[in-house]
Amino acid sequence: MIEKRQFYIGGSWVDPVEAKTLEVINPATEKPVAVISLGSAADVDKAVAAAKAAFADWSETSVEERAALLERVIAIYQRRSEEMDEAIRLEMGAPRSFARGSQTPAGSGHLEATLEALKHHVFERPSPRGGSVLRHEPIGVCGLITPWNWPINQIAAKVAPALAAGCTMVLKPSEIAPLSGLLFAEILDEAGCPAGVFNLVNGDGPGVGSAVSSHPDIDMMSFTGSTRAGVAVSQNAAPTVKRVALELGGKSANLLFADADLETALRTSLSGCFSNTGQSCDAPTRLLVERSVYDEAIALAGKIAAETKVGDPAEEGDHIGPVISDLQYEKIQGHIERGLADGARLVAGGPGKPKGFETGYFVQPTVFADVTNQMSIARNEIFGPVLVMIPFDTEEEAVAIANDTPYGLAAYIQTGDPERAKRVARKLRAGSVYINGNSPDWDVPFGGYKQSGNGREYGEFGLEDFLELKAITG
Repeated sequence: MIEKRQFYIGGSWVDPVEAKTLEVINPATEKPVAVISLGSAADVDKAVAAAKAAFADWSETSVEERAALLERVIAIYQRRSEEMDEAIRLEMGAPRSFARGSQTPAGSGHLEATLEALKHHVFERPSPRGGSVLRHEPIGVCGLITPWNWPINQIAAKVAPALAAGCTMVLKPSEIAPLSGLLFAEILDEAGCPAGVFNLVNGDGPGVGSAVSSHPDIDMMSFTGSTRAGVAVSQNAAPTVKRVALELGGKSANLLFADADLETALRTSLSGCFSNTGQSCDAPTRLLVERSVYDEAIALAGKIAAETKVGDPAEEGDHIGPVISDLQYEKIQGHIERGLADGARLVAGGPGKPKGFETGYFVQPTVFADVTNQMSIARNEIFGPVLVMIPFDTEEEAVAIANDTPYGLAAYIQTGDPERAKRVARKLRAGSVYINGNSPDWDVPFGGYKQSGNGREYGEFGLEDFLELKAITG
């Protein structure tokens, strides 16, 4: 059993003000693998005080000093990457190969992209007419709340630009998947991060999240999670008029036109939907298919879903693992049952666990066809390996269906016509549009329209989120 009962505050590992423990459950075995402490408002007060005290000096450091710290962090992160792989496997059930190939590299990707952005960022420049100086300065003490589905990805995407900007911070990682965050705190400590610049307090939303987002000495909140929780963070932050950056939910449309290579497009589409066991906010979960190839697409989708392997995260291989928790498993089962009740046609998977998986929170890769965009399974973020297929007749109809959602995080296009791809991409109300299976580098902005959030993360765009703009005249 891993014992991680302390918090990282003011450059030291400290005991919580009041002992309250929580077991971390391995979702593949349903057994505890670690014990952490849940913090309280009193722990948050200590962490914020440490961050506030450290801000005066850290905010005045040079670009070279901050870049040197990031370089040390990158080197240690790479050296300890196997530990990060294992932490993510244990806390959230990511298969070994996926943790090593996707989850852990996301952390180094953000660190490296932020370092490059820092080195090239112009912190002071003349105004357009030359009469004033425009200066970027760190916004202050930042509260960071991160989710369990891509744990180190979101931690690095927030901590790296906050450090680069000259901010100090208090991080609350997900209490369900806290091991990667605790390891990252060890990495920062080993890299010589000055005391108080980075602080970590474990806890749940009511006990720690609310205390962070409402704290009067925190100047900015950066939150990734559900839209419901993002609204709560914004409400808590409103009385003190903090800056709030939100990366929230999605129900991303994937437009498949008849001129695409059908099998390639479907394999790309289902792989994207089922990757990370469907637990990605930008997963292409609504597959809109041109009617002339709709029946063929359904048959192929069923075949590909049936070929998708579910397996033990402890084993190597190209398979998906469990979902994060019993609660998440039950939510997904409820969505599947609702889809059946609403009249959607089950093409693959369905309720219950895959054969041979009585233990663990495993879900069958599931495909529904004949879905309308008003059905519950087309409106709500399921956050599991569940794909819904919706037919369309014209390009205009496809765009209308795609945009008919409260979300706007990502959208996908599969087509053999480059001009159509450009034309449709411009019409989609989403923060990111991916064409024919292409994916961006770590310096491309990530964030959403509508209820998918505000602000942008990654590279220079993430750095700018943590900076204030000052005009100096005369």
